[in-house]
Amino acid sequence: MSHASAGLAAPTMSLSTRVRMLAAILLVVIVSEAIGSVTFAVGPGKIVLQPMLWAIFIGAIVAAFGQRLPAGAGIDTAMQTRISGYLQYALLPFLAKLGLMVGGSLPQVREAGWALVFQEFGHFFGTMAIGLPLALLLGIKREAIGATFSVGREPSLAIIGERYGMNSPEGRGVMAEYITGTVIGALFVALMAGFITSLNIFDPRSLAMGAGVGSGSMMAAGVGAIASQQTPEMAHQVAALAAAANLLTTVVGVYFTLFISLPTTIFLYGKLEPVLGRFSRAKAEPAAAAAAADADVPSHSAKMGFGDRLTAYAVCGLFALVGNRLGYNVPILDALPGMAIIILLVVIADLLLRVVPKLPAVAVLSLIAMTVGCPGVLPYSDQIIAAVGKVNFLPFTTVILAMAGLSILKDLPAFRKLGWKIVVVSLAANAGTFMGATVIAEFFH
Repeated sequence: MSHASAGLAAPTMSLSTRVRMLAAILLVVIVSEAIGSVTFAVGPGKIVLQPMLWAIFIGAIVAAFGQRLPAGAGIDTAMQTRISGYLQYALLPFLAKLGLMVGGSLPQVREAGWALVFQEFGHFFGTMAIGLPLALLLGIKREAIGATFSVGREPSLAIIGERYGMNSPEGRGVMAEYITGTVIGALFVALMAGFITSLNIFDPRSLAMGAGVGSGSMMAAGVGAIASQQTPEMAHQVAALAAAANLLTTVVGVYFTLFISLPTTIFLYGKLEPVLGRFSRAKAEPAAAAAAADADVPSHSAKMGFGDRLTAYAVCGLFALVGNRLGYNVPILDALPGMAIIILLVVIADLLLRVVPKLPAVAVLSLIAMTVGCPGVLPYSDQIIAAVGKVNFLPFTTVILAMAGLSILKDLPAFRKLGWKIVVVSLAANAGTFMGATVIAEFFH
């Protein structure tokens, strides 16, 4: 989410196209929040379908229906690409809200102490502990390194691309993990986190740390599923700990994966492949993985001007207010001052990043928000905290996943080319990073 990322400038949009796009997002948010939560039992646990999950389902349906409409009236691939571009900036108000919550919950974060530090090892080693053996048993070769050394987001693409090249087996593997996470990662994490939470075998604080995987949309989905099954007090603490874990993963994650988890995965591949690989009938590179060489990495790197970024911030904030009203019965005007503060913090971070573009956006915004949210640090801090407290964090996730659902169809052609084996491995790696961090954090709780 750095404003200095390479890429072409985003194409301009007509006013009517913008109106259609915003109307589609708002429609999905309203319908999703109106449906509310639906719970059903699955064995000893339960699945909780929150508004954010309805949003991704309904968003995909609206996008599919919109593609059938005449040109100029529907939701074409260009609009889906623009929505996905808005998505990466719409995450920032959500992260600002979480940062404010971390600031107000610093005693609980400090109390987490070593649990918060050591759960990082779970995030990065959990991916390979589950994903790598499974990949080798399925007959996947060096693609397994790229798919299981980390949760494959943009930094992982950069690390593998620089070392091996994106046309290499390792490049195809990390690309598979990236596309899988982009298309269904948030949905998978939400369902998994919600089900595991319902089993009541882990402390909610441990689950919260597990949700901080270093992906804003996945964290939003995971923390929403966990927090929805807690008391209001514990839900607040869950969100704060997940945000702190996500910040730690984002800040140190590049260095951890580069110097620790990638070398470890390469070493384990050399040791395990001769043993586990022989159990697979496939001795050559899987055809499905080879076909993925032709799949394009979803493009989310088009530069957006300040006006478009400001629009993304405002859309996320205003539509979250609608969800806040429908889901929590907080009048929009009552919550508007708090939302204005959140958006202001995002804009301040945005302007700062224009001056110092090499700083990580998530870290800068989170530190600013934590400072503002810490009682007694700034003048009128009590009033600021009270105003922001009227804005609940879950409605942000509905807006974020509505955008994800509306933009999901553009990635399906590349997604289909990956083949089922590499997709299963990618989901296993996502499960591993969540469970690995959760289990390690649980030792300290």
